[in-house]
Amino acid sequence: MQSTRKATVRFRERSELLDFLLEVSAATALTLDLDQLLANVAEIVQKVLPYDLFAILLYQEKRQDLRIRYGVGHRDEVVRNLSIGLGEGVTGTAAARREPVLVGDVRNDPRYLNSVDAVRTELAVPMTARGKLVGVIDLQSTRVNAYTEYDRALLRLIAGRVSIAIDNARLYRRAERQYRTLKTLSHISREFSSILDLNELLSKIASTMRELIDYDAFSILLVDHDAKALHHLFSIRYDQRVNIDNVPMGKGITGAAAESREVVRVHDTGKDPRYICSHPDIRSEVAVPLIVQDRIVGVMDLESNRIGHFTDDHVRTLGLLGPQVASSVENARLYQELATRERRMEEDLQAARELQRVLLPDASPEIEGLEATVRLRPAREISGDIYDVFEHLDGQTLIAFGDVSGKGAAAALYGSLVSGLLRTLSPRRRHPAELLKALNEVLIERKVEARYVTLCVLLWDPATRRIVMANAGAIPPMICRGGEIVKLRVEGVPLGLLDAREYEEVPFQAEPGDLIVLYSDGITDHQNAAGTEFGRGRLAQVVRAHCNQTSGELTSTIFQEMDRYSTTAFDDQTVFVMKVKPAGSVGVG
Repeated sequence: MQSTRKATVRFRERSELLDFLLEVSAATALTLDLDQLLANVAEIVQKVLPYDLFAILLYQEKRQDLRIRYGVGHRDEVVRNLSIGLGEGVTGTAAARREPVLVGDVRNDPRYLNSVDAVRTELAVPMTARGKLVGVIDLQSTRVNAYTEYDRALLRLIAGRVSIAIDNARLYRRAERQYRTLKTLSHISREFSSILDLNELLSKIASTMRELIDYDAFSILLVDHDAKALHHLFSIRYDQRVNIDNVPMGKGITGAAAESREVVRVHDTGKDPRYICSHPDIRSEVAVPLIVQDRIVGVMDLESNRIGHFTDDHVRTLGLLGPQVASSVENARLYQELATRERRMEEDLQAARELQRVLLPDASPEIEGLEATVRLRPAREISGDIYDVFEHLDGQTLIAFGDVSGKGAAAALYGSLVSGLLRTLSPRRRHPAELLKALNEVLIERKVEARYVTLCVLLWDPATRRIVMANAGAIPPMICRGGEIVKLRVEGVPLGLLDAREYEEVPFQAEPGDLIVLYSDGITDHQNAAGTEFGRGRLAQVVRAHCNQTSGELTSTIFQEMDRYSTTAFDDQTVFVMKVKPAGSVGVG
């Protein structure tokens, strides 16, 4: 533990830790030889985290297990024979969770796989690269609690830097073996990868295969797991596009290739009982399984009217091209599905926009005694900002203005729920504070995780020009009178967060010419290219400078000033401006 404490002191300064991590990156970048690289990693770790046993276990995706690729202190038979599945032992647990696991005393942890009786502490940290598991660095010590949380974090930083190097070294080994063959076919692969239009890609694959291997018929079939069949996607026979029947999994030459996940070559289809006769003159066939990330997605099939036409070289070429064809077809197919889903989503969003336009009041709501204008500019297709106006039989009007947490469709749906509740509850709750309390109780009963709404409610009496306000976490109204901002303090807890909340009411006596501005935080949080917010102060300046404008003019002015500040909106932006009409004005807005 003494050396570990020294390491802690050594990296007390952030710059020293960064220098060390740069050393790690430099040391692991020196070689692509896997054995030398792993030895370098062991030496690096020993400098800062002393161990009695050390191992780097690499993950084998085909076998779904971890095996020691480099070890210090472990018995030779352990290094040769140990296989750990995901979730087994401390190292298997770290690999499965993709999180470090620190066990201070392995005697108290049933996960420990005993290799040395004297071991007391084990620290296992997974290594990942490009979103995939590479392996695990495992340290063991004969001392109880030999490693600290600091050590775990430090080893995690080291693992993060060496994992890419280890993965690169493994890839380099494979690449060396395949270099000459892949170089010949690399241009074809790049060309396939660049095409995302499925029909264009399939035609290109068919023509490219014809240049490499002469055939009389060519097909690509996709696996339909639900139907347990191979579904026809593309077929060409004697240079003409044709349709073929679907093939049950396990049936025919293509079904056999899909089931076995191996290339199936038939020299004489007339002598193979698996062959399904689709055309009388076909005499030989080769079927290549299309596999993406160890998942069978389809089969590529070539046929000829000559017996024994397909050679070993043909099979090798198809085996090399198969993964690229599979990946390209799958990418193009997924791209096509994504485009279809995006189109449907856009149609749904367009319908949602229309519905939201119907649900929200007009841009110039009619409120007796007030000239009112509202403008909404959503950050996405639809908005989470809400506002509504409710007239009571006694001539008073209830005005609600709020903002749902989050953005987009989810926020808009929650906002629609709140709007519906407002319409249901407002006729029976005449006082703003009572309405907010009732809304909160209903939303708590229907609680949606991570969703809440801020809401300001104003009760306007045109006969007395009196406003009673209650607030549930929303931005208080900005009121301008004679070119000056009237300060108001109206506070409260957002709705849908905490139960049993009470809300206070604040009265305000309005005068003719007063401007009342309700606005969402998308206005004040609006940022320019430097990251500086538009802010309440700048908004107040705009309102004061244009206090004599109509509600419509001021609304336009605010958005013009914001667009001068920045044209990029990151949040929903809503402004609701009301101007108190002069004495003697009658009728509605």
